[in-house]
Amino acid sequence: MNRADAVGTWRRAQRSALGAQRMAAPADQRRGWSRTITTLLQQAFPMLGQSSIGFYWPFRGEFDPRFAIFGWRRLGAQAALPVVVRKDAALEFRAWWPGVATARGVYDLPIPQDTAVVRPDALLIPPLGFDAQGFRLGYGGGYFDRTLAAMQPQPLKIGVAFELSRMPTIRPQAHDIAMDFIVTEAGVHAVGENGLALLPEASQASEWARALGLRRGLWR
Repeated sequence: MNRADAVGTWRRAQRSALGAQRMAAPADQRRGWSRTITTLLQQAFPMLGQSSIGFYWPFRGEFDPRFAIFGWRRLGAQAALPVVVRKDAALEFRAWWPGVATARGVYDLPIPQDTAVVRPDALLIPPLGFDAQGFRLGYGGGYFDRTLAAMQPQPLKIGVAFELSRMPTIRPQAHDIAMDFIVTEAGVHAVGENGLALLPEASQASEWARALGLRRGLWR
């Protein structure tokens, strides 16, 4: 078995274990963690209230980002959900708002119908696992990897997960792209040259995020 095959086999085992571990956490506990993460997101990234945000519809016990999205939308944000256009292609993001007509897509998740295609300034991305260097382990389809590789400039990349998804390493490969931030119920972690750094206060992420966005031309 070559190295790539060995990593693939290892990652499949990790995905199975991490997914089972997340689903084993009591639902009320996950809801509590989600409420904490929602508060941290809104404290850390107030600028997203004037931005376009790509998010995801939660399933399999993931952090539920919809309450954070509702808060940012009240401030003027535009929200968008990902759409699988075809296999082995980057995701497309379509505008979403409460009550918009949707159809069922991959994993039976909702897809907005007949809404505008959006280029998000920021993405909320759900990992099955995340590591000490800010890399995420996804479900294995490669959709977010291809999407991020195709996006220039890079959006603000915010991984959102529970602490039980933390792992020492995902054994990153050439196609893996680190997040800019990882937010868990334990706090907001900035991703720098030395990996994850837990910020003493969630609000400290705001200046870091604004600086990243300005360098990338995401906002003024």
